[in-house]
Amino acid sequence: MEKPVLILGAGSVGKNAKQIFESNDILVYGFLDDDKALIDTEVDGINVLGATDAESMLSVIGPECEAFVAVDENEIRKTIIADLIKKNKVMPINAIHPNVIMAESSSVGHGNFINAQVVLGANSVIGHHCILHLKAAIDEGVSIGDFVQIGMGCNINSGVVIEDEVFIGAGVTIVAGVKIEKGARIGAGSVVVTHVKENAVLFGNPASEVK
Repeated sequence: MEKPVLILGAGSVGKNAKQIFESNDILVYGFLDDDKALIDTEVDGINVLGATDAESMLSVIGPECEAFVAVDENEIRKTIIADLIKKNKVMPINAIHPNVIMAESSSVGHGNFINAQVVLGANSVIGHHCILHLKAAIDEGVSIGDFVQIGMGCNINSGVVIEDEVFIGAGVTIVAGVKIEKGARIGAGSVVVTHVKENAVLFGNPASEVK
């Protein structure tokens, strides 16, 4: 990729994305962030050039640089991405660490953050705009929808289906063949052994629904 990248979001995901892009020899143009205290400062040596809706900065996306959305709050993330697609006619790029292990038969969409030591098994499918943290293991035949966040050190076993906008905390294990419906949230350290309903909140070993 010849164009530099503008990172929208200067928090934890943004800082890690910067490191990922630089590890892939991609120049980081700058950050945009809605924290007023960060604007016109430097984060990890990169300038915060304005807010995420700064028209003067957004205008360079497409003609001069690529964009990556590094906001982990899904509703804000979705709004920013929708605006980029509508106004700039661009899709955010992926931030994939060079240490990621990807089977040749795996498939990855657009705008994803995939951090170091993530493993994507054979025939696994990752949708768009997902966040996969350090050392997440995605086994063979797993299907992951859009805007899914998977925490550090998770083990997603073979044939699992994870629908859109699911949040999975750090260290979660999901046993083979389980389906997790849209919008569900799984607490850190949980072990999921059965089907999870839409928007359900689960925690524990074995994981049970929190009313």
